[in-house]
Parts: sequence; C-alpha cells; structure tokens
Amino acid sequence: MSLAAYVILGYLLFFIAVGIYINSRNKSSSDWAIGGGTLGVAMLAAGVAGTRIGGAGTYGVAGDVITEGIGHLWYGVNSFFALFLVGLFFAIPYRRLKLSTVGEVFDQRFGSRRCQSLTSLCVQAEYLVVNIIEPYVIATIVSGVTGWPFGWCVIIGGAVIVGFTIMGGLKGTAVTNVVHCTVIIFGLGLVGYVAMQNLGGWGEVVAQSEVMLAASDKDIPSWWSFTGIGWATIIALFISATIHTPAASVYANYASSAAKEDYLIPGFFLAGCIAALMPLVAGFIGILTMVSYGSEAGLSGYLNIAQLAIDTGPLLGGIALAAVLAAVISSGAPILLSSATMLVNDWIPASKDYSSEKKLIAYKTVTALYGGGAAFCAYYFNFGSVLQFLLLGFAMVVPPAIAVTYVFYWKKTTEKAAFWGILIGFVSGLTMWLLNRSFAGVENADVGGFPQYWYELCQFLGEWRDPSFLTLLLPVFVIPLITILFPNKEDDSEQSDEFYTRLGRIQKNFKWA
Repeated sequence: MSLAAYVILGYLLFFIAVGIYINSRNKSSSDWAIGGGTLGVAMLAAGVAGTRIGGAGTYGVAGDVITEGIGHLWYGVNSFFALFLVGLFFAIPYRRLKLSTVGEVFDQRFGSRRCQSLTSLCVQAEYLVVNIIEPYVIATIVSGVTGWPFGWCVIIGGAVIVGFTIMGGLKGTAVTNVVHCTVIIFGLGLVGYVAMQNLGGWGEVVAQSEVMLAASDKDIPSWWSFTGIGWATIIALFISATIHTPAASVYANYASSAAKEDYLIPGFFLAGCIAALMPLVAGFIGILTMVSYGSEAGLSGYLNIAQLAIDTGPLLGGIALAAVLAAVISSGAPILLSSATMLVNDWIPASKDYSSEKKLIAYKTVTALYGGGAAFCAYYFNFGSVLQFLLLGFAMVVPPAIAVTYVFYWKKTTEKAAFWGILIGFVSGLTMWLLNRSFAGVENADVGGFPQYWYELCQFLGEWRDPSFLTLLLPVFVIPLITILFPNKEDDSEQSDEFYTRLGRIQKNFKWA
C-alpha cells in the first residue's frame, strides 16, 4: 500500500482506540446519549459543528461544485444560520425539557405518542440518508487510495462508524471532533493551496477552468456565479439545509450535554462559524478538481477529489483524505447515535421504564443493527449527488421543525394541528419527490396521459417544483388553520401550564402569545 493509505488507515485505527478509551467512562445511558451533561463551550461547538461537515459538507459540496458551479457554496451560509437558529431559539428549551429526542416535545406537551412517532419518522428519513452516505464516502476514499474492492471498503466504513459510536457515545464524538474540525479545515486547506500552486496559481486556475467548462458544454458565467444555480434552488437549499435544523434530534442531545445553559448560545454560534468554513474549503477543492480532471459527476467525480489530494504528495494527500474521513466520522457518529436514541425512546413505549443499564444496552444494540443496515444500503445504492440526496432528507424534517416552533412560541397550538401539519407536509413533499423522479424526464414528453402532464408541469415550474417548498408552506398554514378551526375542547390548562413553566421565558423580551 502507499504512504497515503497507511496514513488513512492509521487515522481510522487511532479514533477506534480513542473510542475504546472513552467507552470505559460511559457508565450510564445518560453518559452515552448526552455526555453526562459535562461539555464546555469548545467541545460543544466542535461536536455540533461536526454534525454539519460530514460527507455532504465535504464530498457533497465539492462534487456539486464540480458539476454545477460555485453556487453550492451557499451550503456554508445555510450551515451557519442553521446552527445559530437552533442556539438562539431551541437549544435552551430542549435543555430545560431534558430531551433525548425532539419528538418528546409532543409527548411532554400533549401526551401524544402519535406526534412523537411521526416526528421520529420524519427525522429518520434524513438520518437514514446520512447513515448511508457516510460509509459510502469512506468506501470511496479507501477504495480509491488502496485499490481494495468497494464492498470491503463499505464494510470498513460501516464498522468504523458503528464501533466508534457504540464505544464513544456523544462525549466521544465531541472530544474527537475538536481534532476532526482542526484537521479537516487546515488539512484540506493546505491541499488546496498546494494543488493551486501546482496548477500555476489562481489566475491560471481560472483560465484553465474556462477550457474545461467549454469542453463539458457548461455555461461558464453561470458556473462561476453564486446565483448561477438559480434563485429557486438557492431558496430551496435554504429551506432544506436551514429551516429543518430545529427538528434534527441530534441537537437535542447536544443541548442536554452542555455543562451550563449559558454555554448553549455561544457554543452553537461558534459551531455555526466552524461549520460555515468547511463548505468553502470543499468548494475550493471542487474548483481545483474540475480544472484538473474535468466536470465529471457521481462516483467518478468523487474519486477525482481523492486523486487531486494524492497528486499533491502521498503524505499531504493522505492527511487530506484522512481529514475527509474525519468529517465523515464527525457527523456520522453523533447522527447514528441520535438515530438509535430516537428508535428506542420514540418507538419503544416501554423504554420509559427501562433502567439506565437496560436502556444503554438497547441504545448500543440498535446502533449496531441500524449502522450495519445502512452500510448494506450504501453498497447497493447508486448516488448521483451526495448533497442533493441529503437535501431531500433535510426537506422531510421541515414539517416537524415548523410544528415544534408553533408549540414553543404559540401556546394555543393543538395536538391535532401539530399532527396533521407534520403529516400533510411530509406526505406532500415525499409525493412531489416521487413524481419528479418518475415523470420529469424527457422520455415522458410525448407519451400522453399523466406522465406527459407531469413532465410539462415540471418544465413550467423548473426548480420551483422542489419538495422543500411544500414541506415548509403547508405546515406553516395548516397548523394555525386547524388550531383556529378546531380548538381544544378538553381543558389541558394544567398540562399546558406545567410545560410552559418548565420552559420559562425562552427569550428575555419574549411574551407568550
């Protein structure tokens, strides 16, 4: 094997060893799921930032920049606002309610298992995507560097993420993410600088890009424009990547993990700043990859990113690819952990009465089964765009994010309104995606019937047919409408008062509606 391969494998083994060490300190389910509530600002920020800079924030952004242009750098802006939004308006309520999953909001407010389970279903739609993407990206890198079969590399990727999650728990991900975030930003940044100098400097990169883009029949001004992907796509990207974030259950875990409530807002703000840097670095790598190898999509483009790193030198290239693996592990581990806590707490009603030891065993068992299943899917799934696939998952989480917002900030919100708002938004968005995927192609242009009708509708709407618009707008209007038309007939003032008393005044100048 090459020196780069040894660097990558050594990095993976090192963090497995760290996980084994931290595992000895995880004595309870609380230690594992929320780090025992001991994290300071730095570890909280690194842990939270790590959830946003995984395969999507590295290979996903770089891959879409290669094929479509620098407009996908908006993902960095969205990452900052997403985490700062959670820090300002949701992290403190999550901590005060002592949540392990976001769906527990509805159980505590309404005693509603159906809202809790439905929220978990929406979030799991995103997390399943993430849990599939991460071993896929690890396999892509390891296979490209070592030449090993892709299937074996998927097994390695899945085993690393599952093993580290089981052993390290949430605190393990936060501790190691301090290292991960540093290695990712500086390692990839250095590779980009060296690769740019090898190409003759920035001016030569821009000049050569025009040749490559022309050879690929790309629109050069659009490719180099931050708005070249279109305003509809930019707005849809904001909805998917930002608005969904309050319902991403992993942030409830991290909110409860902070040693003090006062750490939450600065911790999430700092996390947003860190998370915003990674897509910029990844986009820079994407530009250099396109200039070096052309505008290839999918797996070929992702392998070219690895090749760019290796071409800078085996040691530096190995460090850079280890940095990408760091990004993958930094998001894959806490999200797999959050997936396991949701499946246990939201889908097994009896788990409320589990002892701490029994719940810890349940968490770890579900982690192993879920992670293994996701790795199996990673082997068989054919990705076109990692980032676009993830944004679909993000869009499915927007409805519960809207519902949680109404529950926190509008006391009149009813359980019926929350349930139907989430359900209508989720089903409509998923239906729109399925129709777009099935009938948007040119092969439906002249076939007649519904396929041709949908094809023509897609041509008319363009990028405005993105599912995220439905997943946002429908819950925004449906929840208050149902609340007004069907107010609570039963007196739940006691449960309501207890819930909002626990929340207190979320913001000093905020007055309950």
